[in-house]
Amino acid sequence: MAYKKENTTRLREYKVIKSNELIQKTRFQLSVQEQKIILFMISKIRPNDEDFITLNFGIQEFCKICGIDEANGANYKYIKETVKTLSNKSAWITLDDGTEVLSRWINKAWINKKSGFLKLRLDDDMKPYLLQLQSRFTQYELLYTLAMKSQYSIRLYEILKSYEYKRKYIFDIDDLKKILFAEHYNRFPDFKRYVLDISLREINNFSDLKADYEVIKVGRRFARLEFIITLKKDMTERLQTWANIDKIINPF
Repeated sequence: MAYKKENTTRLREYKVIKSNELIQKTRFQLSVQEQKIILFMISKIRPNDEDFITLNFGIQEFCKICGIDEANGANYKYIKETVKTLSNKSAWITLDDGTEVLSRWINKAWINKKSGFLKLRLDDDMKPYLLQLQSRFTQYELLYTLAMKSQYSIRLYEILKSYEYKRKYIFDIDDLKKILFAEHYNRFPDFKRYVLDISLREINNFSDLKADYEVIKVGRRFARLEFIITLKKDMTERLQTWANIDKIINPF
């Protein structure tokens, strides 16, 4: 158990820092594993870095952080396939003038089974949103995303985190579906069941936020959602959150 606590404490040192534009004005569809890979890469960026470096990871560490079964003999093949799929994915980033720019996440990848190392480099298009950020950015601990199992949970968490200072924030439901790539849930009850309820449960169990929402109707139409966002400040709450995460990322 001492190892688990030490490991969880170490993971808390990994910080994800993103510009608010990248969080609030970007549309992308990534799986849970793909999101964790990108966040792991971002957590390796230092505040004073002026350029992206090629990041060198031990495959075992990489599996541990990204929730891949490190004892599975097929994980090398799985990592190769996941990284290849991720390298072909992009994000639509909306600029201030309304222009949408399609940007890739990964520029290049190397993997060596014999040495047990994986090397990745973020694409240069991401530099304005990840390097030398002085204002309008959001920071959170990578640890708070590692136990999440829904792709919507991670995405909604960082969106709510970016609005945490407001304490309340109202989204048009159609706009939120769009940014989450959840537009295929046409009926609000389905969106509530498969996106909102699961995401809020994971955010409240595994992150530093407590969040809830109220539905705003226009006539009979479900039109907007008002989120209430609170930072967990009570130490008992925070200790329980870390324990919840530990049960997931260190099950044995």
